[in-house]
Amino acid sequence: MDVVAKAWTWLATGSHWAGPDGVWHRLGQHLFLTFVCLAISCAVALPIAVALGHIGRGGALAVNISNAGRAVPTFAVLVLLLLSPLGTHGQWPTIIALVLFAIPPLLTNAYVGVHEADREVVEAARGMGMTGAQLIRRVELPLAFPLIMTGVRTAAVQVVATATLAALPGGGGLGRIITAGFRLTDTPQVVAGAVLVASLALVVEGVFVLLGLVLDPMRRRTGRGPTAARRPPADQAPASPALTT
Repeated sequence: MDVVAKAWTWLATGSHWAGPDGVWHRLGQHLFLTFVCLAISCAVALPIAVALGHIGRGGALAVNISNAGRAVPTFAVLVLLLLSPLGTHGQWPTIIALVLFAIPPLLTNAYVGVHEADREVVEAARGMGMTGAQLIRRVELPLAFPLIMTGVRTAAVQVVATATLAALPGGGGLGRIITAGFRLTDTPQVVAGAVLVASLALVVEGVFVLLGLVLDPMRRRTGRGPTAARRPPADQAPASPALTT
């Protein structure tokens, strides 16, 4: 409990939040690294997953290969990249390692979401003469959106947590607070840094949950959620059957 109290005191000290080594500066670095890696991961994984889910071939192999990459520790990938010629190019080794770590949940969820979209709806849209691009944009992506956003949210939280590794080769982010605590044998600072990273991960997850609800095209079409389309408006009673005489 003494360590927890001291960690709270560390967080409540204003001088720890200001300056180039302060929490605000490190938080900005952490967020920048997170969203750069997430943007690159989405740009790489989502088009491939959507295309494979649409054609229904090759997706299982791609998903299995990407999931096999989870067995390789991110730190090991980072060390190998640092020892390669890329090691002299700033934060690129960290960015590449985090991108490789974020791709599996993005690829898996997007592929499954598009491939498992309601076949009756898809076939009805195809029967109406929609092209492949129209089918993806207007039918498959809206139906797969919740699962795609789940993959994006999972990848974002994983990147936030793993981006602390950027501090090991001298990069920025909240991980620098933790490594500085280890270097100074300051356990309360280490705990405070861990609390900051965990809190940021929870905030990021909450933001993406809200984005998923707000941006869901199926909810926006019905206006009141997925069940609204099946319910008549409250001010319109169902028509009574005609009486014959």
